[in-house]
Amino acid sequence: MPLLLHDTLSGERRPFQTAEPKHAKVYVCGPTVNDTMHLGHVRAYSVYDVLVRHLRDRGYRVTFVRNVTDVNDSIVAKAKTLGEDPLAYAKRIEAVWQEDYARLAIKSPDVEPHVTDHLVEIIALIVDLIAKGKAYASDGDVYFRVASFPDYGKLSHRKVEDLTMGASGRTTSEEESRKEHPADFALWKKSEPNELGWASPWGHGMPGWHIECSAMAMKHLGETFDLHAGGLDLVFPHHENEIAQSEAATGKTYATHWIHHGFIEVNKEKMSKSLGNFFTLRDITAHVEHEAARCFVLSTQYRSPIALEWSMDDTGKTTGFPQLEESERRVEYLYNTRERLAAIPADRIVDGGEVPSEISGFREALAAALDDDLNFAVAMARVLEMGKAVNELVDRALRKKGNAPRAAVNAAGKALAHVHAILGISGEEPRTFLARLRARRVAKKGLSEADVESRIQARLDARAAKDFARADALRDELTALGVELMDGTGSTTWRIP
Repeated sequence: MPLLLHDTLSGERRPFQTAEPKHAKVYVCGPTVNDTMHLGHVRAYSVYDVLVRHLRDRGYRVTFVRNVTDVNDSIVAKAKTLGEDPLAYAKRIEAVWQEDYARLAIKSPDVEPHVTDHLVEIIALIVDLIAKGKAYASDGDVYFRVASFPDYGKLSHRKVEDLTMGASGRTTSEEESRKEHPADFALWKKSEPNELGWASPWGHGMPGWHIECSAMAMKHLGETFDLHAGGLDLVFPHHENEIAQSEAATGKTYATHWIHHGFIEVNKEKMSKSLGNFFTLRDITAHVEHEAARCFVLSTQYRSPIALEWSMDDTGKTTGFPQLEESERRVEYLYNTRERLAAIPADRIVDGGEVPSEISGFREALAAALDDDLNFAVAMARVLEMGKAVNELVDRALRKKGNAPRAAVNAAGKALAHVHAILGISGEEPRTFLARLRARRVAKKGLSEADVESRIQARLDARAAKDFARADALRDELTALGVELMDGTGSTTWRIP
């Protein structure tokens, strides 16, 4: 089955095809490092991380480019309020982003270009557009002449005559007055002499928002590449403008596939910094593990919106995120499954027997779900079906005189490892993850692990002394505190559900 993706340009699901056989050239619009990551960003970069992992698993050589916008008006303004140098501020925030990428298991791109490292390419592209009559200088600014590109609006399916002034929300009335047409957009913006900027043929200034991606994408992927991705909010004006300026300059198709992910919604509005209705990743991970956030955003069809829910106390303080807590339990289930599989005694693993189909066919089942326009809901269902089969395998091995086929145990280990390889979930050492998770949940309940362990030991002592009433009373006490006990042969483990 070929990889089918919903193409924004055509409005149809199309087989993913590459110009070079089995070489996928992919560009994803990266972050503007004016603030730290929020949950909407987690969705964006987790989705495209899985896409790239899946392409590579399917045998593609992938050249993956994800840029960093390290200079623009919002960065300058934020740095000014903090009394910091804008470029230093951008580097500081980017370092936080890199930490969060790592904690979310979002792999580094093959190329991570920065705007400030591509000013030569940006200026050269603008010069070319002016020479071709596609752009014009106006009082230190440079604007793209939208009327010169007849296909303008083909991605967003808009008509030029219907467009209003300042569609990006990033322009002032003074800037609008410099335009020939309200739909024209800035390629270069002048800066005051004492403000951040660079020398150019039009004076001291900075690149406009859209031109940076065209210059960086074409430098690292060529004038035409296979796939461009980003959020639905980027369809217009950002990606529409990228197409216009790039194809006006080259006369060639800019990107052959366009895909866009849906929003995280808060009170039926897009979560965004501009609306001030966002939860940062740090807000989220004060309540759940990073992997819970990744699992949450990978549990729904990527083009659909996700309505975020959260709980508050009487003072209005956020106390939790029910959906993310459920996702955390799914991640915990996978770690518990891995730990249980690894704990099967060697003498219970035998030759012969069959491998359950949910395990043997898992790799193909997961690939089929992702080939279907990245159907994450089905993909996660296949993961849980496989996990259930693995736990049933372990249960059979641990029964009295039970065993498990060696082939099934080995296949189960490979299937669980494949979850992390493709979805980026459950890749840590189980004992480490589960201990950290338990410690956080214990602290949230106001308990101490030492006290819980002491009560468990007292219960074991009572059972050894055949004081079953005392043992049952201690179990009831622990249950009332939210502690779940799991009795094994000669030992008891515990967790906070």
